[in-house]
Amino acid sequence: MRVVVADDSVVFRRLIAEALASLPEVEVVGQAVNGRQALQRVRELTPDLLTLDMEMPELSGLEVLDALQKSRESVAVLVVSAFTSQGGRLTIQALQKGAFDFITKPDLSSFEQSYEALRVALAPRIKAQLLRCKVRNILHPALPPSPAAAPPRPAPPVAISTCTPRPVGTIKPEMVLIGVSTGGPNALAGLLPALPGNLGVPVLIVQHMPPLFTQSLAENLAGKCALRVCEATHGVSLEPNMIYIAPGGRHMRLAPERDRRRIIQITDDPPENNCRPAVDYLFRSVANQFAGKAMAVILTGMGNDGTIGLRLLKRHGCFVIAQHELSCVVYGMPKAAVDAGVVDEVLPLEAIAARIIAAVQGGTR
Repeated sequence: MRVVVADDSVVFRRLIAEALASLPEVEVVGQAVNGRQALQRVRELTPDLLTLDMEMPELSGLEVLDALQKSRESVAVLVVSAFTSQGGRLTIQALQKGAFDFITKPDLSSFEQSYEALRVALAPRIKAQLLRCKVRNILHPALPPSPAAAPPRPAPPVAISTCTPRPVGTIKPEMVLIGVSTGGPNALAGLLPALPGNLGVPVLIVQHMPPLFTQSLAENLAGKCALRVCEATHGVSLEPNMIYIAPGGRHMRLAPERDRRRIIQITDDPPENNCRPAVDYLFRSVANQFAGKAMAVILTGMGNDGTIGLRLLKRHGCFVIAQHELSCVVYGMPKAAVDAGVVDEVLPLEAIAARIIAAVQGGTR
C-alpha cells in the first residue's frame, strides 16, 4: 500500500510516516505540508492511501476531500484528527465526505509513546483497507479502485436468510438497537434520516468513537433527522421518537425501574472487544432485562463486536438485520454476525430503514 502523509506539523509527519513504515505491506511514498501540496502529491504519486490532517494551511482537510471528490481521484483517505471538540466536528464532516476512518493525534509528551500509540491505531485500519482493496480487485479486476471520497457502491437489493425461521407469529419491537464502527457516520447519515419523526419507538446506537466525537456526531445527525437525536446521559428515561448515541469512551446499557420505565445507564466498566463503548455491552443488557422487546441492526465496522450480544438477543426472538457487504466500508462486524448464524436478513444500507419501519409498524415474522 502506497501512502502519502499530509500534515503541517513536521513532528506529526515524521511520527505518522515512521509508524506507517513499520507496518507490513506499507510504503510511504510522499509527504505534504499543506492541503494544496497534498492534492499535488496525490496526482503525481497516485498513492493508495492519504493520511489527512484536518487543519492545514492553503487548503483545509475538508477542502482537500471536496477536491478529491470532484476530480474522482482513486485514493482512500484516513483522517488524522486533533482530540478536541473542533477536531470532532471536522472529523464527522470528513467521514461523511468519504474518508473511510480516522485516528486521533496522540499527546506529544513522549516521542516513543506517541509513535507506539499511532502504530497501534494505524495497524488495524491499514489491515482493513488492504483487505478491502484485495477483495475489490478480486471482484472487479478490470475496474480502477473506487474513489475514496465517493460513498460506497450500493449493494443490490437482496435479502438473505441466514437463520432458522422463527415460529410463525408477529413481534412488534419496542426499541431499535444499532451497532456500528468504521464507516459508521456515513452509514448513519444514510439510514437515520430515512426514519420518520413518528416512528413510535426509541433508537439506541453504539458507534465506536472516543469522547467529544460522539457529541459532534449527535449534533450533525440532529440537523438531518426527523427523529430527535442526542448523546445519551446517565439516568434518563427512554422516550419514543428519540435517537440515543452512546457517549464516546463510555459504555451504555439499559436498566428497568420500578415504575416500568426504561433507564439509560452510562458506565466506566472495562472495555469489551477492545472497545468502549461496546455494542455487546448494550445488546447484552437489553437481552437480560428486556427479552423479546427489541430488534437489532449491525452495520459496517471492523472486528466482531456485537455478535455475542446478538446471540443472547436471538434466544428471545429478536429480529436481526446485517448490512450487506457491498455497502459496507469494512465488512467485519456484519460478517461476524452472519457467520455466527444470528442474522435474519442481510440488506443494503438503503433498504434497512424501510425494514425497520415495517417491523415497528407491523411486526416481524
